[in-house]
Amino acid sequence: MDKSGKTGVFFVGASGYIATAVIAGALALKKGLCDRAGMVTELPVFSGLGLITPEDMVFGGWDIRKALKLFRKSNPPLLEWLNSPIVYQQRFHVVDEIKGMIPEYYSPKSCLYHYLHMAERNFREYLKGEVVWVKKYFYVLRPILACKWIEAGYGVVPMEFEKLVNRTVESEELKLAISELLWRKTSGQELDRGPRLPVISEFVETELERLGSKKPDGAGIKADTEKLDKLFRSALEEVWQEKTG
Repeated sequence: MDKSGKTGVFFVGASGYIATAVIAGALALKKGLCDRAGMVTELPVFSGLGLITPEDMVFGGWDIRKALKLFRKSNPPLLEWLNSPIVYQQRFHVVDEIKGMIPEYYSPKSCLYHYLHMAERNFREYLKGEVVWVKKYFYVLRPILACKWIEAGYGVVPMEFEKLVNRTVESEELKLAISELLWRKTSGQELDRGPRLPVISEFVETELERLGSKKPDGAGIKADTEKLDKLFRSALEEVWQEKTG
């Protein structure tokens, strides 16, 4: 249960059919689109027990099959998640086995293309002109620093923004400007539309021009699917054995 009083429900599945049905049903109940007929917890024997209701639930999940397909393509968000310093709970060995395969499936080329495309798109939408969406600087800064991280050969891009800044930004003036922007964000200041920040904007524009001049085609490595198929089957077997054992 989180601070809002909501109870988290996290699904780990192979295709997502059951999770989709459960979440769709819970949302339908929340919106009053269906009644509660057939729900065991609505029986009189359960009244007064204070059980949680669909209105008290928040949902998340992980589809193993989809995750492995993304992993085969060296999907940057998935790679970042696998290396996240925050782990609420971890069961079974599938995550550790996938992490052990990162050196084989990680493609700097396709990851750099992903981050560069993200930075260019966000720059066009939010940071062109003398008046910009100030909070969107992070939406452009982070992927640019991720590109520099990859260029430096540091490996998979970390989730922590501060780590990216410390390892890839050499200019003390730029570091100070980023620190001030972070302080404004964390102190709760409104970072809506406002004047462009010259130091950060000049860095962004220079880096986008430099990176764009040698933009990769986004093609990744030719990954071996047989190992991932084997991992998928072993993950299902491990879960099934625990449930039936």
